[in-house]
Amino acid sequence: MPLRARNTLGGAKEIFKPLKNGEVGMYVCGPTVYRELHVGNFRAFVAFDVVARYLRSRGLRVTKVQNFTDVDDKMIRACREENLSLADLADKYIEVYFRDADLLGVERADVHPRATEHLPEIIDLCATLLERGSAYRVNGDLYFAVEKFHSYGRLSGQTPGEREAGARVEVDRRKANPADFALWKGAKPGEPAWESPWGPGRPGWHIECSAMAMKYLGTTLDIHAGGADLIFPHHENEIAQSEASTGVPFCRCWLHNGHLNLEGEKMSKSLGNVLSVDELTKRWEPETIRYFLVSAHYRAPLNYSPEALETAGKSLERLRGALDRLKDLKQYAAGKEDNPAPAEVLDRATRSYEAAMEDDFNTPAALAAMFDLVREVNVRVDAACSPQLVSRAEGTLRRMGGILGLLGERDRGELSAEFAALVQMRESARRRRDWAEADRIRQELAGRGIHLEDTPGGVRWKRG
Repeated sequence: MPLRARNTLGGAKEIFKPLKNGEVGMYVCGPTVYRELHVGNFRAFVAFDVVARYLRSRGLRVTKVQNFTDVDDKMIRACREENLSLADLADKYIEVYFRDADLLGVERADVHPRATEHLPEIIDLCATLLERGSAYRVNGDLYFAVEKFHSYGRLSGQTPGEREAGARVEVDRRKANPADFALWKGAKPGEPAWESPWGPGRPGWHIECSAMAMKYLGTTLDIHAGGADLIFPHHENEIAQSEASTGVPFCRCWLHNGHLNLEGEKMSKSLGNVLSVDELTKRWEPETIRYFLVSAHYRAPLNYSPEALETAGKSLERLRGALDRLKDLKQYAAGKEDNPAPAEVLDRATRSYEAAMEDDFNTPAALAAMFDLVREVNVRVDAACSPQLVSRAEGTLRRMGGILGLLGERDRGELSAEFAALVQMRESARRRRDWAEADRIRQELAGRGIHLEDTPGGVRWKRG
């Protein structure tokens, strides 16, 4: 079954085929590290973490690069506000990013390059564009000449004059064309600067991604991914400057995720309607947040609400409960022989799951396949299965979850001495067949957040 992905360049689903057999070069636009990210930012990082996990599950060797923008106007303003150097500010918020990414199960990229550590590559790319007549100087600044790149706008469908309001587009009367964008910015008093053939200055926002992507992945990438708000002008400009410098296609497949909305509006630092991962993890466990983020297709908008997180938490517990049950059944099923009917259930669920992921990484359909499997487990698998088949069912469910970054092993912690004593009292009541007392203790524990489940392997507890 071929993997099909919706390529923003052209707007159609295409069979995904890497440039090199068995290898995938993937670039994900990373954050500008001038403050703590919000959970809307992490929608992209979680979505494309799933993409990388799935590609690796198919046996492909994925090289994933995700950058940090550590110099731009926002960084410079934040340095003044926090009285920190550029490097110290970047270090501070990169550490915060990794803290939150680790909580949400976003695997580290193979390379996390910083713009300020790649000034030689950026300067070389600028020099190439200047030599080829695709860029021009205005005193110490360099600009890309959009009119020289005749296919400009093919990613977004926008012409050079259709600049989006709020995009990082600078008004500068010195430019030959208002649509031209900065490759290199001449030094200004009090701002960080590096030496270049055109005098001291710093890179523009767009040029850094092209330079770093091509350094680590070559002149043509297999996948370039990011939020839909980056399509224009950022990714459009990346295509222009990259292809103008190399003469070959910059990327074969462009993937863009939809926004996370809060009360009907895109979650955005500029609007102030943001929620941090740190805030959310005070109320919900991180895997619940991740479940919520993958519960919608990555390209679709997703609406945040406390109710949506509650629903995600309950759904996640259903999947975890199925895994717990399968663990117990391995011992309970001792001596049974394999039954072909449950084996077919596993095969069918696996086919459904893979068909969903092959269809543009359709995570909600993949979750539906997992719940179909859970229902079959509850009805059929424990009725006639050997320990080997139960182990296979557990492995199947865990593999499906692992691709989505879910169902990791978790430490439930220890019951307090008081709660452990109540559990033992209930077990004693059950042995005496004092069902009223056993129910009373169960209800008392439930009221205090400890829920009991009686299984063939004994009583199991969970918090919630």
